[in-house]
Amino acid sequence: MSELEKVEAMIAGLSRGEKAQLLQWVVNDLGEAFPGIDSKPGVMGGAACVVRTRIPVWILVQAHKMGASEIDLLKAYPHLRAEDLANAWAYYRSHRKEIDDLIEDNEQEEAA
Repeated sequence: MSELEKVEAMIAGLSRGEKAQLLQWVVNDLGEAFPGIDSKPGVMGGAACVVRTRIPVWILVQAHKMGASEIDLLKAYPHLRAEDLANAWAYYRSHRKEIDDLIEDNEQEEAA
């Protein structure tokens, strides 16, 4: 039985009030979540990446800043969708300092 199936079985036994409380916890936990973008410790140094891939948002932003168009990026990464780029740009708008710091860190490593 998968973890999700276990949770589903547990939820079935909850009262409506308990389900509402659980839903409130989940919504609060996802408050900082961005659709299509995920970060996991140990995957690409914990950097925010496009889901289903190991492509960090900072790489897409850096390439875009260097003149790559969205079409160029979609050709370079054929498994990406236009929606993935839209999600990456939205993440960048909300986490500009984080992404800019990662770009700067990478540029310093390359210069060293």
